[in-house]
Amino acid sequence: MKKSGIELISDERQKQIEKHGFTGEHHANHPEWYDNRQLIQAAETLLMPEIRSCFIPVNWDVEWFERLCKKSYKERLIIAGALIAAEIDRLESLK
Repeated sequence: MKKSGIELISDERQKQIEKHGFTGEHHANHPEWYDNRQLIQAAETLLMPEIRSCFIPVNWDVEWFERLCKKSYKERLIIAGALIAAEIDRLESLK
């Protein structure tokens, strides 16, 4: 059975947390990587159907993010959705 979009995004967000430790608290505690809309800007880049130039968020690993930019459009949509959820998690952690 195929997963729904929300399930795919949820799985990706969970992977970000479990594999990389990218919790809301992590993001809130590292403004050098995640302030100034960096998660949203990364998501916006990945949402473009065709990426001509890959905007790299400040202080992010260039090679890692460029690999994300080379993924299929569907994979980038899933990652972008998870990045938006990560920004919400970050904001919730700041409360």
